Amino acid sequence: MFYVPISLFCTLLLCLHLAFFFSSTTTNTYLPSLCSPISKTTTNTTTTTTTTTTTKYPSSKPKTPPPKGAKYEEEEVVEEDDDEEEDEALFRLASLTNPNPTTPKKIAFMFLTTTPLPLSPLWELFFQTPKSPNQTQPLFNIYIHADPSRPYDPPFSGVFSGRVIPSKPTRRADPSLISAARRLLARALLHDPSNAMFVLLSPSCIPIRSFPFIYETLANCSTKSFIEILSNETTLRVRYDARGSGTMLPEVRFDSFRVGSQFFALSRRHARLVVTDTRLWPKFKLPCKNVYTCYPEEHYFSTLLGMEMEVGDDTCVPATLTHVDWSWRGSKYGHPRTYKPEQVGPGLIRGLRSARPRYGDAGAGNWSSSEEYPFLFARKFSPMCLEPLMRIASDVIFRD
Repeated sequence: MFYVPISLFCTLLLCLHLAFFFSSTTTNTYLPSLCSPISKTTTNTTTTTTTTTTTKYPSSKPKTPPPKGAKYEEEEVVEEDDDEEEDEALFRLASLTNPNPTTPKKIAFMFLTTTPLPLSPLWELFFQTPKSPNQTQPLFNIYIHADPSRPYDPPFSGVFSGRVIPSKPTRRADPSLISAARRLLARALLHDPSNAMFVLLSPSCIPIRSFPFIYETLANCSTKSFIEILSNETTLRVRYDARGSGTMLPEVRFDSFRVGSQFFALSRRHARLVVTDTRLWPKFKLPCKNVYTCYPEEHYFSTLLGMEMEVGDDTCVPATLTHVDWSWRGSKYGHPRTYKPEQVGPGLIRGLRSARPRYGDAGAGNWSSSEEYPFLFARKFSPMCLEPLMRIASDVIFRD
């Protein structure tokens, strides 16, 4: 009897879903087939009967809070192996996409969240950019990975409506954040071949430039990736050994282990590299013995792209374009400054714009290349900052 490997069947079945997708005109919304759970076929080994079952995953549709006093219904949770199998099928398919974007180039804005997007009205203004006379479609796509175990009130609306990809639970300082970012990259690669740059954002992120400025900056250097890559941090050794001494070997040597912000802007080629990886991921998904020094999401992407630089890839810029302030006293507990409403004003935005990115261990102002790049985004802004941000949006934030 001939048996079809489950992983191969998953990939082939997802291809059938996407056959119609890629034969249709690309739009800025999702087709249901792209967001559907992957079906898998199981064969009964004691008989010749083959049965097809669909694995149930927690719904990716954002939930609204239940009536007062009501309880959430428990959802069926799949086993970890099945969960990983679906991701692997998705990543394999995304790895087959063209590494070169089609035109017009677009920017994929990818929001990784466990909460509603409290600053969404500001982003709505940001995306309301008038089209040029020859432009027939928006120059951006939006993707949201929303932890399905959390309530979302209010639900996503406006430009964010219908942009949630099939999502799974995430936790801070956990490999689930790596998986979530890889899902976003894979879905964006598959959804639109024009996606040229892939920007990862959090609910506390804001743009500090207009859409035309950010689009031109990223589209004009879409062969480059921007990700913080650091090797001289004082806690690097204990973080490397967080899973146990020698556990990361031989795939990840200590001298190749890096740290950096997970809020990157990747080229299409590097986005494809991330979803294709099967060498480093098995190490970074291992549980940590010391959870207080384990932040896999701050190491996986920087290490993977850092290894590319080691073998001569000069298209990776070791800097993030998302400003964050680690200088305040609370940063020693692993959290950067969170801006409060009274701190928001024209002076803050101008200060964020004038700051210079840190290029690897060389630091700001010591970048060996003749090219320098501005900060385009900033975090962390509390939800209460929305009102003062909206007051200065038109006259300051979106006026370059």
